[in-house]
Amino acid sequence: MQREALYQLLKTKYGFDAFRPGQYEVITDLLAGQDVLAVLPTGTGKSLIYQLVGTVVPGLVVVVSPLISLMQDQVARLNYQGEKQVAALTSQLDFGAKQSVLNHLKTLKFLFVSPEMLKQPPVLTALKLVTLSLLVIDEAHCISTWGPDFRPDYLSLGALKQTLGNPRTLMLTATATPKVREDILAQLQVPMAKQVIYSVNRPNIYLAVEQVVTEADKRARLQQLVLTVQRPSIVYFSSKRQTDLIADWLRSTTKLRVAAYHAGLSAEDRFKIQQQFMAGELDVICATSAFGMGIDKADIRQVIHYHLPNNLADYVQEIGRAGRDGQPALAVMLYAPGDEQLVRNLNELTTASPMEIQADQQRFMRQQAPNTDLSQVLQYYWTHGYSVGQVTTQFEQRQRAKEIELSQLLAYIQTKKCRRAYLMTYFSEAAPTHTATCCQLAGERLPLESLGLMAGPTESKTAVTPWQQILAQLFLQNS
Repeated sequence: MQREALYQLLKTKYGFDAFRPGQYEVITDLLAGQDVLAVLPTGTGKSLIYQLVGTVVPGLVVVVSPLISLMQDQVARLNYQGEKQVAALTSQLDFGAKQSVLNHLKTLKFLFVSPEMLKQPPVLTALKLVTLSLLVIDEAHCISTWGPDFRPDYLSLGALKQTLGNPRTLMLTATATPKVREDILAQLQVPMAKQVIYSVNRPNIYLAVEQVVTEADKRARLQQLVLTVQRPSIVYFSSKRQTDLIADWLRSTTKLRVAAYHAGLSAEDRFKIQQQFMAGELDVICATSAFGMGIDKADIRQVIHYHLPNNLADYVQEIGRAGRDGQPALAVMLYAPGDEQLVRNLNELTTASPMEIQADQQRFMRQQAPNTDLSQVLQYYWTHGYSVGQVTTQFEQRQRAKEIELSQLLAYIQTKKCRRAYLMTYFSEAAPTHTATCCQLAGERLPLESLGLMAGPTESKTAVTPWQQILAQLFLQNS
């Protein structure tokens, strides 16, 4: 397809005059028939790549996505853009609804599935009867970080790709170290894939770490930040309970419009909160990492981590939701001594001792159904012929990797030098020259005034949106 024709399609269908960095290169590589691993920063419009290719190339685009909430958001966004030939196969659909989707695949242009759904025989059988224009692995870093000990069906994507006739494949992620990129290409069996790698650096996001002594200090600093920094803000937590508690506390003590978002809420409540945030009706979202993938709100001014992220790659992904309009934004990590133990505790939830692994293999040999989360994970390995020793090695390697990732995160927190330089080095990129708008060095105050991020006078925002307006907005968003 000629360059002029691509730009014309970009303008007429999507309303843009120019491609964002990396988009045109990846699209032209795919249209030339190449497999592509694209590492593009958050906010660069990765989904537009497969949407445009799907428009040009006949057949079905299958998008493998990690979260139901992300799939639902992507389907809603495509619907909003006028694309009706789109569906998501999720565990929330009943048998009849799933069958209806599978029976009408030839009428669809985009299908969203999880790795677990893709491997189901009825799904594979139905997909083999239609032409696949593109297989997309969204959030492809999950292959490396989730596959071994959390969602091992990610490890089967290479074999599933072969089963589907090796369609051209697009692997998308915002952050990937050289090791993660290596894992992605190996697991998907595409060693010759073109790699399009753009810097993870977002110069407009000021990087800061605020070290406190106690939990009470941390809470007080959080309150101060959401009141003094321009809004809207996202505050990330590791605990659903803490998410709710702090959201309630901020709502009562600041008079800001605050909501909690996590996987424990109903799908309906999550959808409502997300829509309110996108529409500018909330000042602060207190959330677990369930909130963020697929969120494309341009004017988020601040991302705060109340609890530590799992690793620096996750951190860069999460803070990348700020400042997508190119204007100054702030990323603050709050740290109290001992916070790292929570990360270790969460890591322990996905580990298994040699004794546990041995016992679960015996459970499998007795043909007993898996009855725990760990058994569900190990079931994958037993059904794929792994030995106890191989599985033990797999889990031990992943736990060692997680401990290294945590030590790298702590080094970022404790560094006395430029934080941005540390991050760039972590991703094997050249370190930029430190500037006053780059990051907070140890002992420095946040330069909110010079960054232009000071909030105006706090106002009580208690106005209630008329129900007619809410209804009209929902119809508009889902039309």
